[in-house]
Amino acid sequence: MTHSYKGVVNPAAVGKVFRLERFTPAPDLAPFVEHFWLVAWTLPDGVTHVQRTLPSPCIHLVFDAGRTAVFGVMTGAFEYTLKNSGRVLGVRFRPGAFRGFLGRPVQSITDRELKLSQLFECDDQAAEHAVLSAPDDAAMVAAASALLRGALPSPDPATERVAAILQAIQQQPEITQVGQLAEHVDLSVRRLQILFKEYVGATPKWVIRRNRLLDAAERLAGGAEVDLATLAQTLGYYDQSHFTTDFERLVGKPPADYRRSCRQP
Repeated sequence: MTHSYKGVVNPAAVGKVFRLERFTPAPDLAPFVEHFWLVAWTLPDGVTHVQRTLPSPCIHLVFDAGRTAVFGVMTGAFEYTLKNSGRVLGVRFRPGAFRGFLGRPVQSITDRELKLSQLFECDDQAAEHAVLSAPDDAAMVAAASALLRGALPSPDPATERVAAILQAIQQQPEITQVGQLAEHVDLSVRRLQILFKEYVGATPKWVIRRNRLLDAAERLAGGAEVDLATLAQTLGYYDQSHFTTDFERLVGKPPADYRRSCRQP
């Protein structure tokens, strides 16, 4: 089990409002699955909590009562309203690894969702019930793993290349432009764009910008006293206003307001 809350807006809510767990996949699934994630909550009657999660360049399979589906890369933030009690299990596929399950360019399902039966040999309601009725976390992960094992594709060497490129974007904050990335990974900009269309489902520019905004959100959530103009420049923006606009579009609040909200109990 692993814990990492990057991409969760206002991570202070984790453990107070809801439980978030992440589980490492079994070795045979590791070439395809980054991790399983589970959200569980119990709220008093009449109390609701709207949780915002930032988009990622990954495909997710989500088991959620009445809403189970495979979600392509979502280019906007996702909001989910928690009320009463419930639990949701998700499978986060490794970037590029879903191409084998889908059998066509991953960009074809960007901002779309598919029924499980469109990709796996299963009955949608039965598959949902098998996971959500499992008695505990481990059993839920096991039920989801069994579904995946029935449709595992052959490993694709391009997946490792894609993973390495995305890791470079994540770990090297100085990469703020597509041209920089192309030079770093020794590919032409055109070849990089084709690779992302086929395997990632989002453009290189979007992935770079998303990672830099995540970097900013993480620093602000930690309460750091950061000069916003300097931060915008560091992230590759020409001025603070463009940074503020992009940040608010993704996170839901301007940077200064987001920093204040994360400090509130």
